[in-house]
Amino acid sequence: MEIPQKEPVHTHNLVSWKERISYAVSDFACNLSFQMIGTYLMFFYTDVFGITAAAVGTLFLVARIVDAIDGPVWGLLIDHTHTRWGKSRPFFLWFAIPFAIFCVLCFTTPNLSMGGKVVWAYITYIGVDVLYSAVNIPITSILPSLTNDTDERVTLSTIRQFFGTAGATIVTVAALPMVNFFGGGNQQKGFFISVLILAIISAILLLITFANTRERIQTKSSRKAIPVKQSLKALKKNWPWAIIIFINFIYWLGMQTKSQVTVYFFKYNMHNAGLASLVLGLQIVALLAVVITPAVAKKIGKRNTMLMGMFLAIVGQLILSVGASQLNVAIIIVATLVGYLGTGFVSGLIAVMLADSVDYGEWKNSVRAEGIVTSFSSFSAKLGMGIGGAVTGMILSAGGYVANATQTATALRAIEQNYIWVPIIGFGLSAIALLFYKVDGVEDKMQADLAAKHQKENEEE
Repeated sequence: MEIPQKEPVHTHNLVSWKERISYAVSDFACNLSFQMIGTYLMFFYTDVFGITAAAVGTLFLVARIVDAIDGPVWGLLIDHTHTRWGKSRPFFLWFAIPFAIFCVLCFTTPNLSMGGKVVWAYITYIGVDVLYSAVNIPITSILPSLTNDTDERVTLSTIRQFFGTAGATIVTVAALPMVNFFGGGNQQKGFFISVLILAIISAILLLITFANTRERIQTKSSRKAIPVKQSLKALKKNWPWAIIIFINFIYWLGMQTKSQVTVYFFKYNMHNAGLASLVLGLQIVALLAVVITPAVAKKIGKRNTMLMGMFLAIVGQLILSVGASQLNVAIIIVATLVGYLGTGFVSGLIAVMLADSVDYGEWKNSVRAEGIVTSFSSFSAKLGMGIGGAVTGMILSAGGYVANATQTATALRAIEQNYIWVPIIGFGLSAIALLFYKVDGVEDKMQADLAAKHQKENEEE
């Protein structure tokens, strides 16, 4: 008697457009809230809540130490989760609302002493950081379970990144006008109401992701909890994973230093804070790169597409240095457009290449551990962002930055260093690391071997 096959070898067209969009809005939701934190929280702490730049920088660094624990822990929890909804999907249901609540608490300003304010910032920021991992890591860990078709993964990641970039763009453009509108001159009130609205929308969208996605690619090992020791074997000699994790760390370190000081740069260096929203809004050009990423990656490969993006990002920063030295808005806009075009190619492929590293770990080590492999994506990104935040705080403090005052030439140079030169270092090191990424050349054989392995396992059950 013929034994029915539980898992198809090919998964073309299994992911409907309804599910694609439902998956993508998860990143829209995360960016809608967390972009507000990444771009404006340091400014909020120093210029609205009244905490020193040095104290904020230390906070961001301490939070990253916590992330050294919570990121992998969430990954292990995913690998140990076995529910009727799957492994990654239930985390959207369980943590969407707690994440939204802590986003609001971060921008709440209780009447406390300076020491009390610092303690409040530590509790709320570390809390939102931990909960962000709870809803963000599953976005990446669920991708290998949605489909094993490489082109479909690129499509899913592209749509996800399109929505994620759209969410980030909306926040960066609308945040300050929303603060002014709802605050009526009171920035504390304006930030609170604005973030409350964004957090509610984020929670609803994450619940939509839970409701409409399905984990259809389940191997023999993924249908049961994986012991910690065994799941860690998926990382053994998994060089593609190590390279992408390093890139994710150093890339976001550079991106964070730039985004955090954008408001500072236009407020103090350019003497026009209103330009910050305009320039940040140019992030919409990244959508063009995101849209054409699947076609470009299919033509020249994922590694080369990301490498091209890093090159464009570096060129954009070099042009930006010219615009900053001349205080020329037109040059700054051109530089920003080039830079965002480059980062659009990069951000759309990181999740795909991490999903490939899940396959690579199983191919080399016979262990499929989506949770632990992809959890380091959130950990490395937040570690980079945290160290970037610490670097920003230290450079501003060393430069003598004083909130809401006329800045010295040294302080203005400190802002410029964060805005231009630290990101170049991050993009350059990422490009060098990419030269050692070799998965594209073995991907066809890897997928064929895994398909045969999965089919054999299913027939034996």
